[in-house]
Amino acid sequence: MNFIQKYFSDFSERQTQQLDALKELYGNWNEKINVISRKDMDHFYEHHVLHSLAIATQFNFPAGYTIMDLGSGGGFPGIPLAIFFPDVHFHLVDSINKKLKVAYSIAQEIELHNITIQHTRAEDIQDKKFDVVVSRAVAPLKNLWYWSKPLLHKRPVHEPKKINGLICLKGGDLTKEIHESGLHPRIWEIENIFEEPFFKEKYILAVS
Repeated sequence: MNFIQKYFSDFSERQTQQLDALKELYGNWNEKINVISRKDMDHFYEHHVLHSLAIATQFNFPAGYTIMDLGSGGGFPGIPLAIFFPDVHFHLVDSINKKLKVAYSIAQEIELHNITIQHTRAEDIQDKKFDVVVSRAVAPLKNLWYWSKPLLHKRPVHEPKKINGLICLKGGDLTKEIHESGLHPRIWEIENIFEEPFFKEKYILAVS
């Protein structure tokens, strides 16, 4: 939790308790299902929770927004963001049901009521629309946008910290990936937001 408190100081007591409970809950589940890399559990708050919350440093989701976490797996970035934005609804989608069940179970344990889950592929969703799609290292940008675009409400956004579109967390040299996507995303270097070496060559990309 020290990594979180280093950068965020305005959590309510409830949010602090929810965040504080995550490592033990994920650790318990990890003994049954490989939700998170075993070696990563030692760096759980830095590598998973803080990484997810990088999005919250650049975007302010209004109350009532609906956000899909595409390829959520065990709940990242969706669960940390749902804790951060308690008045925003997060819909966690993944093709691997057992990881989604872990995410839902953990949300229930910490009484996080602003999430739902759906075991499906994004391209098979036809009955829902969202204000934003978030994703963490799931697929190339071209694919993420192809899957996301039909699921997005079309709403005018006039404030710099709000968005109607796709936000993804990615790492490494993205030159080829961005070129092949044909898109012109806004890009933030996370190492300029969080000083830990883990965040070198990690980025937030946003497509409106």
